[in-house]
Amino acid sequence: MPPLRCFLFCCLLLFVGADGFCAGPSNIGELRRAFREPPPEARIMMRWWWFGPSVTKEGIEREMRLMKEGGIGGFEVQPVYPLALDDPTKNFRNLPFLSGEFLEALRFTSEKARELGMRMDLTLGSGWPYGGPSISITQAAGKLRFEQTKVDPRSRRVPLPNLANGEQLIAIFGAWKRGGEIVPDTLREIEPPKGDILWLSESGSFDTILFFISSRTGMMVKRPSVGAEGFVLNHYDRDAVNHYLKTVGEPLLKALGPNPPYAIFCDSLEVFGSDWTPDLLEEFRKRRGYDLKPYLPALVTNIGPATAGIRHDWGKTLTELLEERFLALMQRWAKEKGTLFRIQGYGIPPATISSNFYADLPEGEGHHWKVVRASRWASSASHLYGRPVTSSETWTWLHSPSFRATPIDVKAEADLHFLQGINQLIGHGWPYTPEGVEYPGWRFYAAGVFNHQNPWWIVMPDLARYLQRVSFLLRQGRPANDVALYLPNSDAWSHFTAGRVHMIEALREHVGPKVIAQILESGYGVDFFDDRSLEQVGRVEKDCLLLGGNPYRVVVLPGVELMPLSTLRKLEQFVRGGGILVATRRTPSAPPGFTTTREEKAEVAAIVEHLFASPEARGHVVPQEESLGEVLQKLLPPDLRLEPRVAGIGFIRRTTDFAQIYFVANTSNIRQRVKATFRVSGLMPEWWDPITGSIEAALPLTQTASGVALDLELEPYESKVVVFSKDSRRTTPSPGREDGSPIDISTGWDVTFDGNGHKTRMEELKSWTEDIRTRYYSGTASYEKEVNIPADLLKPGQRVRIDFGEGKPVTGPEPKAGMRAWVDGPVRDAAVIYVNGVRAGSVWCPPYSLDITGHLKPGSNRLKIVVANVAVNHMAGRPLPDYRLLNLRYGVRFQPQDMDQIRLVPAGLLGPVRIIAAPGPR
Repeated sequence: MPPLRCFLFCCLLLFVGADGFCAGPSNIGELRRAFREPPPEARIMMRWWWFGPSVTKEGIEREMRLMKEGGIGGFEVQPVYPLALDDPTKNFRNLPFLSGEFLEALRFTSEKARELGMRMDLTLGSGWPYGGPSISITQAAGKLRFEQTKVDPRSRRVPLPNLANGEQLIAIFGAWKRGGEIVPDTLREIEPPKGDILWLSESGSFDTILFFISSRTGMMVKRPSVGAEGFVLNHYDRDAVNHYLKTVGEPLLKALGPNPPYAIFCDSLEVFGSDWTPDLLEEFRKRRGYDLKPYLPALVTNIGPATAGIRHDWGKTLTELLEERFLALMQRWAKEKGTLFRIQGYGIPPATISSNFYADLPEGEGHHWKVVRASRWASSASHLYGRPVTSSETWTWLHSPSFRATPIDVKAEADLHFLQGINQLIGHGWPYTPEGVEYPGWRFYAAGVFNHQNPWWIVMPDLARYLQRVSFLLRQGRPANDVALYLPNSDAWSHFTAGRVHMIEALREHVGPKVIAQILESGYGVDFFDDRSLEQVGRVEKDCLLLGGNPYRVVVLPGVELMPLSTLRKLEQFVRGGGILVATRRTPSAPPGFTTTREEKAEVAAIVEHLFASPEARGHVVPQEESLGEVLQKLLPPDLRLEPRVAGIGFIRRTTDFAQIYFVANTSNIRQRVKATFRVSGLMPEWWDPITGSIEAALPLTQTASGVALDLELEPYESKVVVFSKDSRRTTPSPGREDGSPIDISTGWDVTFDGNGHKTRMEELKSWTEDIRTRYYSGTASYEKEVNIPADLLKPGQRVRIDFGEGKPVTGPEPKAGMRAWVDGPVRDAAVIYVNGVRAGSVWCPPYSLDITGHLKPGSNRLKIVVANVAVNHMAGRPLPDYRLLNLRYGVRFQPQDMDQIRLVPAGLLGPVRIIAAPGPR
């Protein structure tokens, strides 16, 4: 890095921190002000797909300005597959990846982002995983190929397998089979012949020959842009990674000149089947102290008691090679270029949670919040390694097909990411669309669409502000989770087999579906950790296990069989200090690996007995995981106790020197009413509304021995923030009772469809799809009428709101991928309300109600409600896109998602609409 750039970059890191997050508020007053107007760095971002790429400077600037208007703070450029053929008559071209014109477009984007105050990240390649035309077969992703041949008992002749470019025969074994399975005791290694025929010493020596070949997966880059096609690189090969950085990374970063991206991005590790590299045998011998070659059959079949240890050692070696030859190298390269390394650090090759040590910005994905999945994986890694900001790829496959997702879908999934500790949303996503493309424009095959082509874009600034406020709050202070869940990497590695080396999948299968659910539903926050992170950032202090400086009162071991001795010793120290250790299903029984000694096994057994089976044992064993929550509540009061217990309500807490911040969300499609007891003392609570930014005292409350109890009512998919501090507001919240009879205004609306000019009088509210003239209409419609407001409705202390009724829970088959909100609202699907010509606010999620007190006057008032639906109704009335010629020209690079689900959905105001008055805060 040039000296000046290095100096400026270091100054930037000192000012904003390694994650780009400035120092937060230092007292409750500052926090309140920042909550109302959160800082720009907490805004959501978008993955910006450049199809082709077929971008122009005019189109780039137009879409960047639209993003900013919608409350979006930045983007990640990801060049992907083309969606149209070159057409000289329309001056339309797909710019080849890394061409001069493409690089100029990147340079322009970087400069414009800086001008507009937007964050720009850059995928360091096209599509995913990393690879392309510069990667030769000798640098392509590696795999262990295994073939077995049945031997003719009358012959000694066995032909060798054909070897392709990039392959090498590394071992041959003979064996006998019984019942279709290899008999371990009969395995014998055979010296490879010099020719292409193996001659057995005598006929009948074996009935099966096993061949092990250092091979290549042959995987090609997924969804590449024009000119980016090619093999996926070998992430275990340092030379391959360096070559990629030289041929792809260097040109990309050079094009941006003095404006490097905020971060370079690496998508999830999806190098399917990659479990080998040509020098693995040599590296294995150096690291593990023995030769893997004689034991290769253990990777494909059970060879007896040694199998688990050998597989463990092989899996651990793969992880180490990934970390040293890819992750560490990428992080170091990014630093040299004055940028940060953002990565979805999971998948294949088998990254562990501690592999995120090499991530400047860990990122997750996925809405599943009660199992081992990537979002909590990433946030836990951030908590371990002191990264205050954790991003997630959000809204992948949301309410598929594209253009079907609604604002309530967006919120419902976002809340699930927030509950997992995510505090930076990367929307999936924003499809670049050239001028002249037929409405509703281009879309990515596996995603929602969150751009101006969506009619409900009219409420995007309000939706984005909600997401920004919550993201901001979840960056304050530090995480406050009671439970540290141990991830048994050793058990996962020991169950790896050739072609199956996905760490998260192995851990999820081992941990199971009940443990995390029991922890969360019993009122505790949870983070993950593993052996290496415990070694790096773990220490015991009194009755807590400190991981990355965050204290955990409870450690849960989920059905652990194998545990390194160093981990067990530290957990013994934790228990001696008063920490709570709970094992489910079983207790650890052995240290991992093939070469563990008798002494190590004996010490593990002695510590486990002392912890769980001796008369002075302080550890706890829960044989049935369904009882885990009950046991935890006897050992430690819940952070948030709900009465009755409701599985669909989740929470997460952040702690600062001056406040306790609870984000609470109803993840279900029905209203929930509970008594919520927060484990807080000496502080007073306030309700902070992340949609409006309003703050009021949380009353009435009850002080109990367990903490502060509040009555909590949550509409379907509603979320609330409770902030405890010593400086609580003294206003009394609204009791919520209606004062007098509501005024029904459901009839007599003048409706203008803004997109086509059609006007109608709706005496009764109904869906647009019921009228042949608007059946396939997607866009906005303005509902207008005069409403008389009695003077006594506006008396002091009274709050008046416009209410659109309740949503209706719905059921249906679970989506094949992604998620949706299972509720149909009375507003389909978003509305902006104007009172006497002034914008009063918007309605797009439960409760479908808006306070309009300050906008009303006694007597006649002009109401205007601009309602927007979804673009899928327009699509339902048109032929589906025809990609036949595109596929013939470029090959099939994607499959459009769920085209059979494109159908009409209700649109507009469905009623009833009422004016309701109730006493307000005092």
